[in-house]
Amino acid sequence: MKIQVNTDKNIAGHEELVAQVEATVNKSLSRFSAHITRVEVHLSDENGDKNGQKDKRCVMEARLEGRQPTAVTCEAATLAQAVAGAADKLKSSIESTVEQLREHR
Repeated sequence: MKIQVNTDKNIAGHEELVAQVEATVNKSLSRFSAHITRVEVHLSDENGDKNGQKDKRCVMEARLEGRQPTAVTCEAATLAQAVAGAADKLKSSIESTVEQLREHR
């Protein structure tokens, strides 16, 4: 499972941030790694330099073998919260998809 992290102009995509995002994604989705070819993570700060309650956004898109990509979005006060929220949503979505695949077999 390859993980690609992208940031907007308001977020510095330094190695520590990428490592934290990869760790969160791996922790949430590791049991589905056989089904996932790639996860793209897009981080953005909607308000730039201004503060806001839910101005950090994380969009995660998982590409499953033989299936259309699955994407989720989470907005939160911090990047860590946004990444964790998106990872949880994506995990739930993939669980449903994998369960449906098992039922069809």
